[in-house]
Amino acid sequence: MEPTRTRVRDNRDIGPQTVALDLDTPDGFDARPGQFVKLSLDIDGEQRSRFYTLSSPAVEDAFEVTVSVDPDGDVAPYLAELDADDAVTMTGPFGNAYYEDEPRTTVLAGGPGVGPAVGIAERTLDDGGETAVIYRDDHPVHEDRLDTLRESGAVVHVVSEDADLTDPTAEALAGDGDEQVFVYGFADFLDAATDALAAAGGDPDRAKIENFG
Repeated sequence: MEPTRTRVRDNRDIGPQTVALDLDTPDGFDARPGQFVKLSLDIDGEQRSRFYTLSSPAVEDAFEVTVSVDPDGDVAPYLAELDADDAVTMTGPFGNAYYEDEPRTTVLAGGPGVGPAVGIAERTLDDGGETAVIYRDDHPVHEDRLDTLRESGAVVHVVSEDADLTDPTAEALAGDGDEQVFVYGFADFLDAATDALAAAGGDPDRAKIENFG
C-alpha cells in the first residue's frame, strides 16, 4: 500500500516505556501477524519514519503496533504523545516472517519482539491451533495478554535478559512437522535464540526470523 493517512483510535501504556497504538485499517490494507508497517510523522517540518511490527491478531477494522519508547528516539516519543483522532501516515505491509495459518506456532521474542509474539499466538488460538511463547525481557510488557494466553492453553515462558533460553525452548517445542518457529528481536537476541533452538532439538534453518536491528 502507498503512504496513507490513518486515524489513531487509542494510545495506551502497556508497560515500562512502551505503548500500544491502535490505528484504523485503511481501505485495501491487509496484513498478517508478524508483518510490519512504516509509520511517518511530520516533526519540526521534517518527515520522520520508523518500522513497527503488528501486534494484533487481525486487521479487519483496526490494527495495533507496539512501540518501545526511547526518550531520545526520533519517532517513538512523538507516537507516544498521539491522542485518539490524531493522524499518522502508514505504508505497508512489509516482511516475510509472518503467520500463514500454521496449526502449531512457537515464538521466541526478545524485547519489542513480544508484539508480534502475542499477535501470532492469539491468532493461532483463534484459528484452533496450538501455540507457545518464550519471551526474554527484564521489564515485560503485554503481561495481561500473556496471562490470557496461558489461561487459554498456550505455553508461555517469561525469562530475564540474562537467562539461558535452552530449557524454556525445549519445554515449549512440540517437535512435530506441523510446528512453525518464529524469532523476533534484535541481533544479539536472535543469536541466543537460534543457538537455544538448535540445542533444544529444533531447526533454526526452518524458523521465520525478523531482525529488529
